[in-house]
Amino acid sequence: MVRLDDLQVFVTTVKLGSFSAAARFLDTSPAFASAAIQRLEGSLGVRLFVRSTRRLRVSDDGERYLPHAEAALNALTNGETVLDEGRHDLAGPIRLSMPSDLGRNVLLPWLNEFQQLHPGVQLQLRISDQMADFFTDQIDVSIRYGQLADSSLISLPLAPLNTRTVCASPDYIARHGMPEVLEDLANHNCLRFVMSEQTYERWTFHTPEGIKTVAVTGDRISDDADIVRRWGVAGAGIVYKSRIDVTADLRAGNLVELFPAGVGQPAPLQMVCAHRHFLTPAIHKLRSYLAAKCDEMVLAAPKHQAV
Repeated sequence: MVRLDDLQVFVTTVKLGSFSAAARFLDTSPAFASAAIQRLEGSLGVRLFVRSTRRLRVSDDGERYLPHAEAALNALTNGETVLDEGRHDLAGPIRLSMPSDLGRNVLLPWLNEFQQLHPGVQLQLRISDQMADFFTDQIDVSIRYGQLADSSLISLPLAPLNTRTVCASPDYIARHGMPEVLEDLANHNCLRFVMSEQTYERWTFHTPEGIKTVAVTGDRISDDADIVRRWGVAGAGIVYKSRIDVTADLRAGNLVELFPAGVGQPAPLQMVCAHRHFLTPAIHKLRSYLAAKCDEMVLAAPKHQAV
């Protein structure tokens, strides 16, 4: 008889590449993980992994069995979700990562409201602009901007039509003038962002003539998007930010959009997880709650108001 916890060890070991990594992720011992694989191999009568002193790889039989193991775990998770949906109280931990500016200034008050509605939920937040790894960082879901590079991840949309927008403070515009065309950005102080040691200094736009890229320069760079936005509000230069990040500043008049919203690069916001079995009822509810909040923000957002 195949045990479901053995299937979980098998699938996790395949994803992480070793018994020890799977054991850490599942909060158990390497000996338990190894025993689970041996037990599963005994039940199936095949070798699921090819072992050597230096590496562990999935066998041909293991590759063929993997989608069936994942399907079995998915079926179990879906069944639990159906049962839990009938219960009113949500409970349990949600280990969540998110970008710095979005997390501190937009999501945090929404998460506080969500937890007040569902006090049984325990939030564990990781706020960073560096891309989190689901397994080594031990997170359940991540909120991310942009298109997914890894097609194996599960993506749930929050604000699929969100774009980036070019902004500056009224003070900066008064001192340095308004760029009339995108190419004028090359002559302004543009505040740039670093991620994974790459500086984003080629800003891409969608125009009626097609995609256009402008090389920009400036006297300030940071790997924290919150700092870049604060510099913009303080009048230090021009920022190219997700519209969700700057909506509150646009409403307050702290920032002004310099070009029509349609030229901004797409920046879809989504909730991402490594596998569907991580999507607990609490996470499904959180996703619906945040998506509704994003919709409210989009409806209330000011229109292009360049001066």
